[in-house]
Amino acid sequence: MHDETLTPDDRDFVTALASGLEVILAFDEDHPRMTLTEVAARTGMNRARARRFLLTLHALGYVRKQQRHFELAPKVLNLGYAFLSANHYRSVIQQVLEDITTECGESSSLGVLDGDDVTYVARSSSRRRLMAITLSVGTRLPAAHTSLGRVLLAQLPEDELEAFLARIVLEPHTDKSITDKAELRRCILEVRQQGYAIVDQELDSGLRSVAVPAFDANGQLLGAINISTNAARIDHDTLVHQYLPLLQDKARQIRASVS
Repeated sequence: MHDETLTPDDRDFVTALASGLEVILAFDEDHPRMTLTEVAARTGMNRARARRFLLTLHALGYVRKQQRHFELAPKVLNLGYAFLSANHYRSVIQQVLEDITTECGESSSLGVLDGDDVTYVARSSSRRRLMAITLSVGTRLPAAHTSLGRVLLAQLPEDELEAFLARIVLEPHTDKSITDKAELRRCILEVRQQGYAIVDQELDSGLRSVAVPAFDANGQLLGAINISTNAARIDHDTLVHQYLPLLQDKARQIRASVS
């Protein structure tokens, strides 16, 4: 078997599996509950096809149905936990994130690049609420406007970074959001040079965060770890002079512990 990525036209490509996953991914923080018509519109499927996949996922326990509306069931979390369990560094990362929260009192997360988004794969939450949405394992946020995302984008080869910049649409989430692609590219190249990213209220007003890459002992990228906090409580200097050194120290700890 070759290692090339299949295309939808390949005989080994399972269209039904791809469509089922597409239905699951249609649900997000902005669309937690949808009707059949809404799912069909979000996925580009006709109603009959969307209905078959929704009912199959319902029968398997991945979707709940309440009258005309569908929503994801907790069983979907098993997919994320399977990813974490398959990676032997899960317990090390989780302990590091919890140590960060203990030491500075802030939330800390590990994220990986997933398409044009960052997906949270491990997290330690503080008691302080930072965003309107609840961040948890499996949450997806736009890579362009997050510190985790910019650290991960900075690790991309040049051709992949250029492809990312060419296809994305930069939405103004706040009045501080970068919406110019040339400016975003400059920010990402600066992150590549300095080894960390600070994003100040570009995704959500009041949310300020700092992130660094996390590697294993062989130099393979595991993801990015961050500290997120409230801009009214923690200023930029604190991020740079206190939280960044803490993150960098924990990243070295990860590298020494994960082979």
